Amino acid sequence: MRKALLILPLVVGVLAAASAEQETADARIKRVTSDPRFNAAMAAIDRDHDRLVSEIVTLTEIPAPPFKEERRGSAYLEMLRQHRLTDVERDEIGNVMGIRRGANPPGGPLLAVVAHLDTVFPEGTDVKVKRNGTRLAAPGVGDNTRSLAVLLALIRAMDEAGIRTAGDILFVGNVGEEGLGDLRGVKYVFQKGRYRDRIKQFIAVDGTGDGGSIVNGGVGSRRYRVTFKGPGGHSYGAFGLVSPAFAMGAAMQKFSTITVPATPKTTFNVGVVGGGTSVNSIPFETWMEVDMRSESPLELEKIETAFLMLVRQAVEEENRARSTREGVISADAKLVGDRPSGQTPADAAIVQVAAASARAAGVTPRFGFSSTDANLPISLGIPAIRMTSGGTGDRAHALDEWIDVDKTSSLRGIRVLLATVIALAELR
Repeated sequence: MRKALLILPLVVGVLAAASAEQETADARIKRVTSDPRFNAAMAAIDRDHDRLVSEIVTLTEIPAPPFKEERRGSAYLEMLRQHRLTDVERDEIGNVMGIRRGANPPGGPLLAVVAHLDTVFPEGTDVKVKRNGTRLAAPGVGDNTRSLAVLLALIRAMDEAGIRTAGDILFVGNVGEEGLGDLRGVKYVFQKGRYRDRIKQFIAVDGTGDGGSIVNGGVGSRRYRVTFKGPGGHSYGAFGLVSPAFAMGAAMQKFSTITVPATPKTTFNVGVVGGGTSVNSIPFETWMEVDMRSESPLELEKIETAFLMLVRQAVEEENRARSTREGVISADAKLVGDRPSGQTPADAAIVQVAAASARAAGVTPRFGFSSTDANLPISLGIPAIRMTSGGTGDRAHALDEWIDVDKTSSLRGIRVLLATVIALAELR
């Protein structure tokens, strides 16, 4: 009984502290959204909406396949230069960026607001936008081209409304978010970029939505390309020799039986396979690309260890099962993707401010995990979240991807994002 009495005040104290922090975030957002300049900024975005839609179309129709974002990056760099930003530049890896100066002395902490330039679609994909009313359809139109255009709309609106923040805001169009790009753009920003020591808050703007979806957890991933090699030979004349195909098939079968937890969510997949030269040849080489993900760094490490062990087992079993007189089977597992995981605490100021902004717009905040550019700063302990850019859409990563630019839903999500950005950079 005594222990229960001791614990109760602690619980009450924690709840009171959480409530106070929530009120502080709500109060901050109320101060921002009740300021006439905020309403003027939203009015500017309303008037400017056709330009926003036009820029979505323009950027979507500039291909940005994996590792080939140069053309879109150049176009976006010129768009940034048309706005009143300082230090507009492209860095060595291809990220384009500029700073909206605040009232504080130069060189202080930065809020980074980031949208990725790249799409998942290969070179040669038809990216012509097809319009039907307010619906725009094209590969990459929502993931993540809309977000790039919305960042420009935010800058213009704040300028037109005369909004000045205390802190500097770094706006970035970054490369390498998708697939085997492996977050190379934001990795460069935090490892070698000129602002790596100044970024203290980070918002990745990615996808469409009403502003209620706030990703504060990063789903980590490990991706491998495993190449199996052997002597090869004629399917009839060399029958009985070891085969890379059988070794890889055994590895895949073993992989398929691994048990992973539902919570924290952990997944695995063999996404791409290849190899061989003809139907009547024992292949001398086969390969597969594997994706493993988890919300938990520990669970991700466990499944990675298990996967590498079963690859070794499959090779050993194949070398025992068939003849090695012409050579043995080997496997080379090369890490081709490494996205860190982690979580920005729900009570962190950046999360609470975004949630308060959603509530102020009449939207219910929803927290969750995903794999985005925010993974990297989260893993470094830098407060980071992913927010959406407004509007609605579906079929991301598909050729029939679409968004709806109906102004009402478009502005609702933008309102949440704008209020969050201004509040975090501190309205002056």
